[in-house]
Amino acid sequence: MSNNDRAIYHERQRKKLCALHSLNNLLQDGQAFTQQDLDEICVNLSGNMIMNPHRSMLGIGNYDVNVIMAALQTKGLEAIWFDQRKDPECLNFGNIFGFILNVNNVISDKFIINMLHPANLFASCKHWIALRKINGCFYNLDSKLNSPELIGREPNIVQFLRNKLKAGDCQILIVVDKHMAETGSCYKN
Repeated sequence: MSNNDRAIYHERQRKKLCALHSLNNLLQDGQAFTQQDLDEICVNLSGNMIMNPHRSMLGIGNYDVNVIMAALQTKGLEAIWFDQRKDPECLNFGNIFGFILNVNNVISDKFIINMLHPANLFASCKHWIALRKINGCFYNLDSKLNSPELIGREPNIVQFLRNKLKAGDCQILIVVDKHMAETGSCYKN
């Protein structure tokens, strides 16, 4: 199988494990992380507290950004916050491994009913999604999608990121290898 023909790995949403799914989808490896791995990172970040601030107290996931950043570091990657005052056009996409976005959940009647369920009362209304360039094109690897969604080439990802930022309440993590993070070369000169 040539590189251009390889299948795109895509985990689907279960529980509140969107952080786990975004990491595995970004890395294109279903074995990259497990829920147990992320729970161990939570313990390492805050000790074995009953109310760990980095995950849901109900044990259903809902991991915060600190867990994502620590998990990426175990794979030689770093997450850099994108400065929302800048236009995504300033990014050097050739030096970027991918993106993880924290966005609002889509509000629907089903979502409201699910949020009223006792197990979801303390859950976040935020959702983690991964974007990655695969086979020369960028894909939205959101675990709530039935399958990866083609975004397109560089002009398309720029517009996609602009639209997400314009919609409001979206945070963008630029994922790069450790060397790129140290040199700051994820931005154009």
